[in-house]
Amino acid sequence: MTAPRITIVGASLAGLRTAEAVHAALPAARITLVGDEPLAPYNRPPLSKEAAETLARDTTAREAVFGKLLLRSKLSPAALSLRLGSGAVALEPGGVRLADGALVPGERVIAATGLRPRRLPLPGAEARRHVLRSFDDLVRLAPSLRPGARMVVIGGGFIGCEIAATGRKLGLEATIVEPSPQPMLRALGPRVAAAMAALHRAHGVVLLTGRSVAGFSDEGVILDDGQALAAEVIVEALGSHPNVEWLAGSGADLRDGVLVDDRMVAPGAEGLMAVGDVARFVNPLFGPEARRTEHWCVPGQTAKRVGETLAAEAAGTALATRFAPMPSFWSDQHGMRLQAFGAPSLADACRVLEGELSLVGRAPVIVEYLRGGEPVGVLGLGANPAALAKARARLDAALTETLTA
Repeated sequence: MTAPRITIVGASLAGLRTAEAVHAALPAARITLVGDEPLAPYNRPPLSKEAAETLARDTTAREAVFGKLLLRSKLSPAALSLRLGSGAVALEPGGVRLADGALVPGERVIAATGLRPRRLPLPGAEARRHVLRSFDDLVRLAPSLRPGARMVVIGGGFIGCEIAATGRKLGLEATIVEPSPQPMLRALGPRVAAAMAALHRAHGVVLLTGRSVAGFSDEGVILDDGQALAAEVIVEALGSHPNVEWLAGSGADLRDGVLVDDRMVAPGAEGLMAVGDVARFVNPLFGPEARRTEHWCVPGQTAKRVGETLAAEAAGTALATRFAPMPSFWSDQHGMRLQAFGAPSLADACRVLEGELSLVGRAPVIVEYLRGGEPVGVLGLGANPAALAKARARLDAALTETLTA
C-alpha cells in the first residue's frame, strides 16, 4: 500500500505539532510542512515580551533571540519535508499550489495557517507604524524601542498591553488607545479589566479608553476627538484575520476561520482538516456554538486530535472520546503572570475566590467566572500555582458535570 501524502500548510507551532502527531499515528506517511516565512517554526508569544526586551537592548542579538524562540522537534528530515519561503495560494484537486507556482501533492491537506494582524485602512506615518506577529516584525520594531521614545499602541488587547508593558520596562513613554471602556474587556470582563487598567496606570501607561484613531500625521496619531498624539513608535494591535483566502472555492465554511467537526475535518471540502487558531469547532464544554480559540494551547490540542482521527481511520475504528479540550492562556504584564483556564469571555458574572482586585500586581488574586451561575473559567493574577490548581480542579469538575449531563 502506498504511503499517504499529507501536506500541512503553516510552518507554525500548530503545523509542527500536527506533523509530530501525524507521524506518530502514521509513521509511513510522507509529510510536507509548507510555510510562507523562510524561518523554521518558532514560538510567537514571547515576541511582545521577553524577546522584544532582549532584542531592543541589543539589536545585534537576532540569532540568539531567534534560537530561544525556535521550536524543537524530534522529527528527522526523512520523516518531515520542509517547504519554506513560499506560502499557499490555492487548494487544488492534486494538492496545494504555492506562491512560487509549485504544486505540493497531498491526499490529505491540513490547514495550520493561523492569523495575520489587522491594520487600520488609513494612510500616513508608514515608517513609524508596526505590527507584531512575526519575528521579522520584531526585528523591524526593536530598534525603535529606545528609552524616552514615545510609543502609541492602538488596541488594548493582550498583545497591545504586553508591548506597552515591555515599552515601559525599556523606558519608553507608552499610551494605549482603546475604543472599549477598559483594556482586555472582552477577555477578562469589566471588573478584572478595570483592575488591570489600574495596574497599567500605576506603571505609567497612559490609557485613552473610549477613543479610536481617525488618522495619522507626520508627528504621530490623530484621535477621533481631534487630539494629536506625538509618537516615534506606533504599534497596531487591533486583533487578527484568519488566513483562509487560499481555501476559497474548496467547499469549506470559511466565515470565521475553517469550520471543522469533532474530528478536525472540514465538512464540504474533501481531504481538508484544520488546526490551531484558524480552526473553528464546537467545544461541548461551552455549548453548541462553533468558535475559534486564539490561545497557545489550541495548536497542541487540535494537533493531537488530528493524530487520533488519522489513527482511527487507519484502524477502521471510531474515535473513542469526544473532543472537549480545556482552553488556557497566560500573559505577563508589568512583572505579573496572568493565567486563565476555561472561557472567561463567555461569563456573565465573576467572583473573587482569593485576594482583592484592588491589590492586583501587589498580592495574589484568583477570580472565578460564571455563566448562568455555573463556572466557565478561572483566572489567576500573580496567583500561587497550588491555589490556582485548586481553583482549576473546581472548574474541571463543574465542566465535566456539564459535559456528562
